[in-house]
Amino acid sequence: MSNLRIAVQKSGRLNEDSMRILKDIGISIDNGKDQLKASARNFPVEVFYLRNGDIPQYLRDGVVDAAIIGENVLIEKGSDLEFVERLGFSKCKVSIAVPKDSKANSLKDLEGKRIATSYPETVKKYLKEYKVDAQLHTISGSVEIAPNIGLADGICDIVSSGSTLFKNGLKEIEVLFQSEAVLAVSPKISQERSTILEKIQFRIQSVLRGRDSKYVLLNAPNEQLDKILTLLPGMRSPTVLPLAEKGWSSVHTVISKNQFWEIIEDLKANGAEGILVCPIEKMVL
Repeated sequence: MSNLRIAVQKSGRLNEDSMRILKDIGISIDNGKDQLKASARNFPVEVFYLRNGDIPQYLRDGVVDAAIIGENVLIEKGSDLEFVERLGFSKCKVSIAVPKDSKANSLKDLEGKRIATSYPETVKKYLKEYKVDAQLHTISGSVEIAPNIGLADGICDIVSSGSTLFKNGLKEIEVLFQSEAVLAVSPKISQERSTILEKIQFRIQSVLRGRDSKYVLLNAPNEQLDKILTLLPGMRSPTVLPLAEKGWSSVHTVISKNQFWEIIEDLKANGAEGILVCPIEKMVL
């Protein structure tokens, strides 16, 4: 069987998150320092370590079959390429920002102004869509310093926490789109390698469901059991087991990690006790 060739970012946070999810789906990779590619010991996969901006072209040419890449890079350099899975990590925004003392408070205020960016194609399309005529300066690297050195009136760049904007005296005035890591696919992938990719995608989906969910166990008085069960947005139906102590039951269910704090007070108010919340490694439907 041919190995699936999957590209990841050579270094940085996206590399770390990409290698983590491959590990979480059971793919063991020995990656020596400065290696350009490495093979998995237990799965028909080769990992290619590439510059983020080069990955779309490698996908397009069929040099790699799939890639874990930022959606922002795919939009800028690979709008003709498809992705099959959102991966839920490396989340950021692509935003336009201006100096804090600037009178510009919206995209329209940049009419006739200069915008520095590493995403010229993305910005060009966005400006055209909203009929704003501005000059673009394409910069690689530290875009955020452009207004301070008089090169531009504003910038368009990725924003994660916003700390970089703050440190450089900038304010966000427009969000073009939200971005996260995605699993992109080459249009030239073979059927054999596509089958391997489907197996990887199935495993990734199981890991992502686990990351987004919590296993909840609690003790409930039987007279309040019906009410407590209505509060739990479980997968299907919670598991209810009688406790040794008469009049009490143990309730087991899975809920979204973002829902637990919304319902905890209601559970306690209805008599739930001994509430345990456990992480889930993987969840297969």
